[in-house]
Amino acid sequence: MPLDAGLSGSVSHVVVESDTALAQGTGSVPVISTPEIVRLAEQAAVAAVAGHVPNGHTTVGYRIQLDHLAPVPVGESLTAEAVLETIEGRRLTFRVSVKYRAGLVAAGRITRVAVEETRFLARATGTA
Repeated sequence: MPLDAGLSGSVSHVVVESDTALAQGTGSVPVISTPEIVRLAEQAAVAAVAGHVPNGHTTVGYRIQLDHLAPVPVGESLTAEAVLETIEGRRLTFRVSVKYRAGLVAAGRITRVAVEETRFLARATGTA
């Protein structure tokens, strides 16, 4: 695969009401939920390798190790960043962080696995 350590990606997002722990039933406060933080970090990891994964292949989630460190209210803008740290066979490990104007919101590592899409989907649907 044409992947090299150091590839990076980022995504930005403004927190809306449906992103909150209160709206998602994962807490009782109107701040961004942990699942939304994870989603943003995963999107940044996908962005980091976009255009570097061969046609017919993709990456899928494998492991998430993330500390959600600070609350972020509705209306604030976040940026999630991912840097590809290591490549071990098909396993890609990213260092991820999520930040907003007041500082670090979350940090950790995400591992994704490179797969051949058709084979992966056949396995998922039981037709392999």
